[in-house]
Amino acid sequence: MSESFDRPEIPAAGIMAGLDAEDRQLLGDYGEFLPVHPDQLLITEGKGQDSLYFVISGVLHVHTDTKEKRTLVARIGAGETIGEVNLFDPDTASASVTAREFAQVWKANKADLEAFMSSYPTAAAKLLSGILAGMSARLRRMNEKLATREAEAAFQSFWS
Repeated sequence: MSESFDRPEIPAAGIMAGLDAEDRQLLGDYGEFLPVHPDQLLITEGKGQDSLYFVISGVLHVHTDTKEKRTLVARIGAGETIGEVNLFDPDTASASVTAREFAQVWKANKADLEAFMSSYPTAAAKLLSGILAGMSARLRRMNEKLATREAEAAFQSFWS
């Protein structure tokens, strides 16, 4: 990680863990590095969203907002990603993302990643494997949360 952000690097974490240093350096050329300041909105719920974001440092909050309240969906930290789904199934953002503290993020859209895949197919296969593993783990956690909530609701209805 680059503290000054004048020479940003993608660390070997999360979806990038399977890529060697040279591949991560090359991949960095296919997107853009963004400084994200506290309370800065990175993604807006309901707006078009076509990019993958990899958090290099800092903490982001994924949330949904209504007139009555803000609901925290997830905390995203270093080595984690957001936006993967829209690379494969383009749509609008299902939630907003705001920096909780200063963050360094690498952003790449579908065209960026397709260009990387064309130029470096072996590294791209490792990256795609990392993305699928990350999405699978997230889906597994969501299924566990749903099962827990269903069990709690069943328990509550039994005792009501």
